[in-house]
Amino acid sequence: MGMFADLASYLVAIIVLLIIIAAAIKILREYERGVIFTLGRFTGIKGPGLILLIPYVQQMIRVDLRTRVLDVPSQDVISHDNVSVRVSAVIYFRVMDPEKSTIQVADFMMATSQLAQTTLRSVLGKHDLDEMLAERDRLNEDIQKILDIQTDAWGIKVANVEIKDVDINESMIRAIARQAEAERERRAKVINAEGEQQAAAKLVEAAEILARLPEAMQLRYLSTLNVIANEKTSTILFPFPMEFANLLLAKIEQPTK
Repeated sequence: MGMFADLASYLVAIIVLLIIIAAAIKILREYERGVIFTLGRFTGIKGPGLILLIPYVQQMIRVDLRTRVLDVPSQDVISHDNVSVRVSAVIYFRVMDPEKSTIQVADFMMATSQLAQTTLRSVLGKHDLDEMLAERDRLNEDIQKILDIQTDAWGIKVANVEIKDVDINESMIRAIARQAEAERERRAKVINAEGEQQAAAKLVEAAEILARLPEAMQLRYLSTLNVIANEKTSTILFPFPMEFANLLLAKIEQPTK
């Protein structure tokens, strides 16, 4: 019986030792860091690889250093020109300082999400709808800078912000379509007017050139008749040249003089 009691005690001791070793040995991956607390006080950051802890004296909190993607829910935004839109975005960030992200904020994911929502509303509310639709890159940069400054105290680096969707109600879509159509009509009228102006200028130049020699106008007249004759029409109407009229008048007035 004594031998069995000794074996049992040894077995218990071995099991307790294995439990202590299992609690003391921790393995951290390459993208993980361990924030170590000794008797509740911060004592350092360890990892990656194999680390040893004093069981029941030291505690470790794992922190993932990989880039995280945070989907910001759709936010109701009133633009600077009083247009109601729903805007959604996505944020890319990562933990740069595991100590701050663990000690300075209770839940950095929730804190970053709430901060992103309020920042999205405040920044977009300062801009018109046209700027939201046309200058999205600049707005992304502005939001990223604001978030990066505010999350720096939490040890977080906001790498990028992308506005995904800007949803507009149907009435505003129709108004924008009418505005775009009116803009295209305005451009068409301006282009047409510019074309008329250029054509008029060229006609003036041509008239000045033809006015230098009367024979040039006659040649132009004959060229026009040649073009009309090639159309294979049964009837051709053409004006009587004023040069011929002046020539006939001159012939008639000569005998009289």
